[in-house]
Amino acid sequence: MTSVPAVPHTAASLSVCRMLLVSVLPGLLALGLVACSNAPTNHGEVEGESFHSRELLQSDSNRMATLSMKQNLESLFVIMDKLYRRNPSEWKKTATSREAAMTYVRIAIMERQPWHELQDKRDVAALSLALQPEFKGDRVAAFIYAAGDMMITSHGGRTSFTLIDGLDPQHVFNAARNLEIANWILNSRKAPAGQPLLLSNQMSEDARNLSFEREMGKIVGRLDLIADYTTERYRRSVIGYAQGLVAGPFMQFLPVR
Repeated sequence: MTSVPAVPHTAASLSVCRMLLVSVLPGLLALGLVACSNAPTNHGEVEGESFHSRELLQSDSNRMATLSMKQNLESLFVIMDKLYRRNPSEWKKTATSREAAMTYVRIAIMERQPWHELQDKRDVAALSLALQPEFKGDRVAAFIYAAGDMMITSHGGRTSFTLIDGLDPQHVFNAARNLEIANWILNSRKAPAGQPLLLSNQMSEDARNLSFEREMGKIVGRLDLIADYTTERYRRSVIGYAQGLVAGPFMQFLPVR
């Protein structure tokens, strides 16, 4: 039986392989970095806010709720911009420009002013009316206003929180579920003529844009986090009080181990 001769692995061939790897690998890494840099995301840095004296009246949980509310409202305004760009006929019912319409809605939300096209309804009642197929007004403005008013109402009618303020975690949790329901209605309910209530996500053979869905998901996620954190904070405060009662009789002595 004839044996197959082994292929020699000389030091020279190994050296050539190493040289090829050294020359090719940087190019592959560079291509990977270029592909990542073209991804549609913000390649920035985490930025904190400047100190303000009112923070002295805020606990860690107060500050967390305040930042969450601020970011949720900003996300809502981003969604408004996306909806107006995809549904330009809507802002024309409110103002002479898209920017002006967005300003009116922002002011109404932040200053807790009623939106007259919603018959001065608030929170969930306004949200329900804004998503009715028969609604004739600026649906983008009505939807964003109602969603913002509902979120603020679930936080006790406040957008900033101090030591004297408390949150009902169930109300915040319910706000997250309400947004999920509203998003589902927006994507499934049809206007009387058969068209979508609003063009939001874009899914076709030519393009796929789910930026509306992602931004809405950010809001829901923050609301759920605040609800869970608030519930846990209250639970831990009760446990801490009980631990204090148990440890109290022994705290007159200094620990030796």
